[in-house]
Amino acid sequence: MKYADRVNSIKVSEIRELLKLTEDPEIISFGGGMPSPSSFPVKFIEKSVKKVLKKHASQALQYGPTEGITPLRQTLIKRMKRTRKIECNLDQLIITTGSQQVLDLTSKILVNPEDYIVVESPTYVGALSAFNAYQPNYIPIQMDENGMKTELLEQKIKENIGKPIKFIYAIPTFQNPTGVSLSLERKKHLLEISETYDIPILEDEAYSELNYSGKNLPPLKSMDKNGLVIYTHTLSKVLSPGFRLGWAVGNEEVIRKLAIAKQGADLCTNMFVQFIAENYIESGLIEKQIVKIKKMYKKKRDIMLKALEKHFPEGSTWTKPGGGMFIWVTLPEKIDTKEMFMDAIKAKVAYVHGASFCPDGSGRNTMRLNFSNTDDNRIEEGIKRLAKIIKQRM
Repeated sequence: MKYADRVNSIKVSEIRELLKLTEDPEIISFGGGMPSPSSFPVKFIEKSVKKVLKKHASQALQYGPTEGITPLRQTLIKRMKRTRKIECNLDQLIITTGSQQVLDLTSKILVNPEDYIVVESPTYVGALSAFNAYQPNYIPIQMDENGMKTELLEQKIKENIGKPIKFIYAIPTFQNPTGVSLSLERKKHLLEISETYDIPILEDEAYSELNYSGKNLPPLKSMDKNGLVIYTHTLSKVLSPGFRLGWAVGNEEVIRKLAIAKQGADLCTNMFVQFIAENYIESGLIEKQIVKIKKMYKKKRDIMLKALEKHFPEGSTWTKPGGGMFIWVTLPEKIDTKEMFMDAIKAKVAYVHGASFCPDGSGRNTMRLNFSNTDDNRIEEGIKRLAKIIKQRM
């Protein structure tokens, strides 16, 4: 069979492959970026299913509009204005099959082979998987405790003037995989860069609801005066990842192009879960659920940070995220976390090696640890096992 050239750019997700090795229940896994099953509002969903079938069966079980059902879109518009200071109208919002679909569709409508995408380094590996299908080049921008180094970003853009830089992909709030957030000063600078060089920003806010610091972190979209920010969010972290429900906000032209691309991908997002999601938000349960989830995850984060401080060897450093689901660990230079992975599996503990998140192949001595999906009473034991493996390699 003769495959398209783009197939060579589509690589298997290393995380998905690694997770196959963690199905053993004895393995303490810090690998997958999964919410805790304890966070799922099962009783509400059970009641909502009955309600939707009783009131909306003819619509919920049918094909629907590509842009999503109007009640859900209106509800999201009201909530974003209240919680994130983002203002938009119905023509500026589309419901998608998770925010992952926004990453794919945005690439589909903007990127030609050999075009350039700016990404944080490290960045969300699922984004790289989505982008790779469209055969781009990457301009990776290093990060620190205040997020993407925007001065370095501007320098790199100047060095690549004349090249087709199609968009800047950023996770400014509790970034995956590092957990750090872009400072307000850098957010303003990033928007200035976007405007000066006419480069759109794809802003991924998947983790913003999981805020344990209490500090207000305004999204880029709320400060966007020129319609250059394409904003995406999801209900996967605060309702259910299995529902695969997300959305995008952008100017009317962009949303129309995304809708046309989506028509060819899946016609419309799951209608049944759209009605459940609208009920979830409109009822106010989402706010109570978020409070519950934040309390649960903050405790898990604190247990992991304390365990890292207690057990990890000297020379190791890690982020101290104010929210989200991840801690990024940097080990001494001599440690290769990809090589070490199978030793960890033998010791019944798992993580994701850092090179997976770096398009330039860096991150050899780093790892991402997820704290949201492991039982509280197993987190310290998992960190102890990891620490032992690391010390054996030093």
